[in-house]
Amino acid sequence: MSQHEPRVLAIDAGGTMTDTFIVDDAGSFVVGKAQTTPEDESAGFMESARDALEQWGSTPERAFASIASGIYSGTAMLNRLLSRSGREIGAIVTAGQEDYLRIERGIQTYLGFSYSDRLHLATHHHNEPIVPRERMHGVRGRIDVMGAEVLPLREEDVREAAEALLDAGVEGICVSLLFSYRNAEHEIRAGEIIEEVKAARGLGQDGRPEGEGRRGEVPVYLSSELYPLRRDLPRLNSTLIEAYAAEPSRGTMQKVRDETKAANAAFELRVMASHGGTISIEARELATTLVSGPIGGVVGGQALAERLGLSNLLCTDIGGTSFDIALITDGRFEITPTPDIARFMLNMPLVRIDSIGAGTGSFVRVNPNSGRPELGPDSAGSRIGVSWPEGGLETVSITDLDVVLGRVNPDYFLGGEIILDPERARAEVRRQVAQPLGLGVEDAAAGVIELFEQTLRNEAIGRILGKGYSPADYALLCYGGGGPLHVAGYTEGVAYRDVLVPAWAAGFSAYGCACADFEYRYDLTVDMPIPPSADEMEKAGIGLMITGAWQALEGRVAAEFAKSGFGREAIRFAHSARMQYYGQLNDIEIVSPHAEMEEGAHLDALVDAFEQAYAKVYARSARSPELGYLVTQAIVHGSVEVEKPALPELEEVSGEPPVVATRTVRWGDGDADTSIIRLEQVQAGHEIPGPAIVEHSATTFAIPPGRTARLDRSQIFHLSSAG
Repeated sequence: MSQHEPRVLAIDAGGTMTDTFIVDDAGSFVVGKAQTTPEDESAGFMESARDALEQWGSTPERAFASIASGIYSGTAMLNRLLSRSGREIGAIVTAGQEDYLRIERGIQTYLGFSYSDRLHLATHHHNEPIVPRERMHGVRGRIDVMGAEVLPLREEDVREAAEALLDAGVEGICVSLLFSYRNAEHEIRAGEIIEEVKAARGLGQDGRPEGEGRRGEVPVYLSSELYPLRRDLPRLNSTLIEAYAAEPSRGTMQKVRDETKAANAAFELRVMASHGGTISIEARELATTLVSGPIGGVVGGQALAERLGLSNLLCTDIGGTSFDIALITDGRFEITPTPDIARFMLNMPLVRIDSIGAGTGSFVRVNPNSGRPELGPDSAGSRIGVSWPEGGLETVSITDLDVVLGRVNPDYFLGGEIILDPERARAEVRRQVAQPLGLGVEDAAAGVIELFEQTLRNEAIGRILGKGYSPADYALLCYGGGGPLHVAGYTEGVAYRDVLVPAWAAGFSAYGCACADFEYRYDLTVDMPIPPSADEMEKAGIGLMITGAWQALEGRVAAEFAKSGFGREAIRFAHSARMQYYGQLNDIEIVSPHAEMEEGAHLDALVDAFEQAYAKVYARSARSPELGYLVTQAIVHGSVEVEKPALPELEEVSGEPPVVATRTVRWGDGDADTSIIRLEQVQAGHEIPGPAIVEHSATTFAIPPGRTARLDRSQIFHLSSAG
């Protein structure tokens, strides 16, 4: 019988592995790992949960009943968008905009390209439209940029478009008209007309999406309801993706929920959203969960920084396909208002994460023209590399190099569940890498790993220097399945304040999801200028208009929480705005000192907060109050209390953990006898001098000569230079 009472469950279904992080009431935790099952993510989740709970001698059927909080993050929605396997939908746009998806914007045609490819037009290509031209219908009528009606809506155009789309058998209709974020009357009326046409055909009346079971009712999506923000192409993209990829993914999440219910769970399953909070899987705007796993890691980093008393933290996440970097400065992560995901510009707030295609599964090739080794950006994915026992992959990966160097134990991958083939790895590294470079196998493997880690090191340092800070101002947090294996390499010689490696690094993104608030966020474009000469009466009037926008957004937050049974009295509201100097191009997000701005002094406080933030982001001398200000967006967060994971507080011991074996490992230019340690046998207070390798079923922590790792009472390793 297990002595643990699980309280918090978090799931991160990545592209390669599904991680489960489970915490009990005392802060003890287990991390489970299983291969992701893209065809049915609930299967991979249950296998991962069983793997975790077996470590406590329990099962999901026995443990799920005591769990109070469950959070999910996955890749099904993103994969549906990338593979163009979403629903067949149609769109109604302003007449003249029917080719918008084929024309796009120039910048969208080279999103994700390397710098060199951005310079050459021949490499640019348009996205395949997720709505074909024949299902893009234009309607006449026009709202101008100030929200005034210039031409009335031609209702017959809408009626004809609705009839044509229903005849085509669409599974959803999106409406995105020019400047509807200013004045939604035309979109609202278009939605009413579509409902009238549907009713005449005997289809459902409300048109609201409620999961896979209502596909025949053809839900209607209005951009002014879902994403009422400036920038027409991102608003159209966001609305289309809501119907195309997000709504069918609701069924995936519901299946995961049903599996937890079948295992006696009583908690409401929540999902990680782009702004860093969690929302119900029944939320109206589900496209905000398009990328959730990497965001969980940043939220977990923020929670860890707060508990450890760190103001500045650099989050670094190495998975099988990418290296993700995010900054937490003064305790807050950055938000990007118009991110790009899967080569689409979107209108939704997203935690800023910079990624490069360099992970432990990244393919390694020698360019036949230059004779230089190249990394990625494509990856072996869940099949690891040429050392994968089932074969099938022909190209060497970073993991194959680590196997050759002795840093990854081929007999202990996933705790021995998968036995890798070191001989095939060695033979292919010789053929594909060593011989073209004119080097021995170990020299070639070590050289490419050094190149890989140097690339990561430069990316991490550049992210900090680009903000005008020094690495000495930041602690570095390493996580992800491949992070501990390479963290010593990409921090070598860099004077970070500290280097942190959680013992649960492989499941840290899942842990971060569990640290997130149950929170909804809504944004609204207001474009409210504040002239430098504004008097008290003008300031009060501007403040009242911003307050009105906040109150409207509060209503949307309350409506979503009502679906989960929370009344308005249970919601904590926070009010923010995005601001810039008038005439500048970039705005920044500011937390308002006041929930209501009823007098000029309240607006002055918001302006002062902007000035202080601007001086931190840019040079203090760049401030330009003589230009006046522009409040571009009103923002409201609403959150309710949920149970979050506690960090353990263990008694520390002295000494070193037991060494279970030694093996020869290549470090840099030479081999060294290296201590092999099991993570389960490392206790709080233990110090591990390098060279050593700490093995766990979910990850490998490599400590080279000259470095030392110490495990603290919260189960976090601190990696330092020896002596």
